[in-house]
Amino acid sequence: MINNQEAVKKTSNYIKRSITLKIASIGILILLLLIPAGMIQNLIHERQSRRDSVVNEISEKWGNNQTITGPFITVPFKTFFKDDKGKTQFNLNYLHIMPELLDVTGEIKPEVRYRSLFEAVLYNIKLQFSGNFKLPPKSQLNIDQTNILWDKAYLSLGITDMRGIQDKIVINFNGAAYSASPGLKTTDLAEAGVGTLIRPLTQNEPNKFTFALNLNGSEQISFIPVGESNTVRINSSWPSPSFNGAFLPTTREVKKDGFSANWKILHLNRNYPQFWEGAQYKVTPSAYGVQLILTADIYQKSTRLAKYSIMFLVFTFAAFFFSEIINKRRVHPIQYILIGMAILIFYTLVLSLSEYMHFNFAYVLSAVAVTFMISGYAKAIVSNSRFAYTIFGILTILYSYLFIVLQLEDYALIMGSIGLLIILAVVMYMTRKINWYEVETEQPENEN
Repeated sequence: MINNQEAVKKTSNYIKRSITLKIASIGILILLLLIPAGMIQNLIHERQSRRDSVVNEISEKWGNNQTITGPFITVPFKTFFKDDKGKTQFNLNYLHIMPELLDVTGEIKPEVRYRSLFEAVLYNIKLQFSGNFKLPPKSQLNIDQTNILWDKAYLSLGITDMRGIQDKIVINFNGAAYSASPGLKTTDLAEAGVGTLIRPLTQNEPNKFTFALNLNGSEQISFIPVGESNTVRINSSWPSPSFNGAFLPTTREVKKDGFSANWKILHLNRNYPQFWEGAQYKVTPSAYGVQLILTADIYQKSTRLAKYSIMFLVFTFAAFFFSEIINKRRVHPIQYILIGMAILIFYTLVLSLSEYMHFNFAYVLSAVAVTFMISGYAKAIVSNSRFAYTIFGILTILYSYLFIVLQLEDYALIMGSIGLLIILAVVMYMTRKINWYEVETEQPENEN
């Protein structure tokens, strides 16, 4: 009986001293802590979805992202067929004609609206359109001229969200003024918009037009390059634009007090001609424009931050593990769990504080709180001030390094990789003389 008790005691002591088992148990604890880490990422996505829904609610009342298509001319023409009874019937199809020259200038006046903790970027833009239409030669149309209803020609302008229109749209065409009405003759080019009947169309002379558009929208304004030659000039007081779409500006200037951008696009740069019948071509893929972005997107930064949770768990646990080896003081798995939970609370603390203050301030406050808490706990459980200062230094370096990585969005991957390589090299250097087999057999100070 005594021999069995001694065997059990020896086995128990071996398990306590076994470095391999300790490392395995720490690995299991890290894997378990990844479950609440995943829950934190879900929380971030939930808050982001809530923000997006609030922004959509604000945008729907003001005006959503706007895409301007046109202007373009739509001309109906007849196509004849015989019905089941042999009678001749006709359908109306549409010929779409794009402008020869299209010049657009505008100024975006941004505005930030708040609801609860969330903010939405809205804008009002005043645009001036000018240009001309050149009718296609009759020889290039595969339509009988007698079937084309030139007197029913309709000048159209596609506008994504009609709720954003702020003033009457008066179109000056060939010296005559026309008030635009809501609705398009066809949705071949755009889903919604305004238009008006125009006459007369001249075959061999430029059909000139000018009009102004006062429009509300949110976040983004886009244009479709329907002209043979397209020129767009936009300026705004917004300091952080994102130029996107199929074409980038030819010239642009971004300053702290705003930006200006110019686009010059030819019909050769897109994949549709100057005129066609029906819905043969889709113009939406050629859209281009500018987005007014919020640089302080706390949810995007929090998501990137949470991805480093496993790195913090590994290196903090490694520091405590090496303290066991050096100081010969055992750290219980429950104490590892408490340390891990403190690390994970950092991410929820940053998220919650950043909804009330600047993200950088929230990050610093959270990092300081967690660093002092873990360092104080380290001193209490190991009874070694030097080790507590070491933990304080390690966490300070980790949080400082992560803060720098977050600021360098374009270089985050390479900086993260280099940082991990340097940390691993330091750990390998510091542990190069440890004889792990001897450590397995050493008796810790607090064991009998």
